[in-house]
Amino acid sequence: MAGGAADYARLVQRRGQLQAAVDAGALAGGNALKLAASSRASIVGLTEQVIRDAAKAPADQSLRLTVTVPDDKTSVYARAEQTIRLTFGSLVGLGTTQVSAQARANVVGRMRLCMLALDPSAPGAFLLEKNAAVTASGCSLYSNSKSANGMVGKDSAMARAETICSAGGFNGARANFAPSPQTDCPVIEDPLKDRAPPPVGDCATLPASAAKNGKPKANENRVETTLTLEPGTYCGGLKITGSAVVTLRAGVYVMKDGPLIVEQNASLSGTDVSFYFTGNKGGLLFDKKTTVSLTAPTTGVMAGLLMTEDRAVSAPVDPVVDVVNGVVGALTAPLLGQPDALTLTPPPLGQTKPMRTYRIISDNTRTMLGTIYLPAGRLVIDAKKPVADQSAYTVIVAQQVNLYEGPNLYLNANYDLTSVPVPKGVGPLSGKLMLTQ
Repeated sequence: MAGGAADYARLVQRRGQLQAAVDAGALAGGNALKLAASSRASIVGLTEQVIRDAAKAPADQSLRLTVTVPDDKTSVYARAEQTIRLTFGSLVGLGTTQVSAQARANVVGRMRLCMLALDPSAPGAFLLEKNAAVTASGCSLYSNSKSANGMVGKDSAMARAETICSAGGFNGARANFAPSPQTDCPVIEDPLKDRAPPPVGDCATLPASAAKNGKPKANENRVETTLTLEPGTYCGGLKITGSAVVTLRAGVYVMKDGPLIVEQNASLSGTDVSFYFTGNKGGLLFDKKTTVSLTAPTTGVMAGLLMTEDRAVSAPVDPVVDVVNGVVGALTAPLLGQPDALTLTPPPLGQTKPMRTYRIISDNTRTMLGTIYLPAGRLVIDAKKPVADQSAYTVIVAQQVNLYEGPNLYLNANYDLTSVPVPKGVGPLSGKLMLTQ
């Protein structure tokens, strides 16, 4: 009787372990369903891996798994069975017995995706250092990088979201992420790849009043005064400098073969506006002491898109070099540290592909309402104060997203508070995951 009681206790304990494992696996698969237009096979593989890891069982025949994902991909069913050898049961002719557990997670709707790093292989495709923070309440952070260090959290950096998912692994203490990232998640196909670019027209000309002396420099779009700008194609980019206060009329602003730079004490604001960057010299810099407030269009080809770019790029130029040298020239060697806007942030280790750089250093960029879509770009946020916290929503889809110093990037998901539409693929439906069995 004592031996039978010992065997029974082992069975109860093991069944509890299996139940916890299949619960975790079903929830992991359900979370992946909420985010990704992924294959059923990838969901099954993720669920099985989570169960085996949680059950501390090798990939052998002692643990038999059944994972089912229906065609509509609204649920994940998992069942685990294991044969347990009894210590004392053989004395009464019962040498082994089966232990099993099952769980089903149902998905209602889809999780709101507010950040996606598209790079498929780079370490640190999503990277936070020093005191940087990302606050994404009610939506999800996702990295497509299959690198073991696809997500990186260093020092006192912190990322908070509804769900955090990496197609590879993550590097950093679990305290850097809340919740801890799920790993080996299915890769999400670029949800905005089919968005058509805006037309690129003839080069716009700045009015004479844009320069303090009334004579704009030749071949340079430089604004030094208080001015209202019209939408159009700005060949060579656009620089807003000094104490200029620039208001943008509604429309699309094309930066052709040059960056958008707001530097010194200048300010830039616009409602119902968007930016399109094309050419190798494209990019962006919002300098430390500038003030920026931008809201995306509600209609038209760029509806919901605050920024986007041409995918074709080779040997791009970092716009911060313009601040250093006075002109946009070749990249100089990156300097370590970021004490001010004059230093360059080195790219993550393993970066080999050419990418434009979009750098927000401004400590007063509180409104960035809309979707920032940079399929060939690296977004660098290096401010020391909150960024985009006054936006109803902000979505970022970029090759890489890197945060340094001490910014807190807010990726709000209050879609009902604005008329700016959310592009299809990162949409406003919330996802609820329920463990129903």
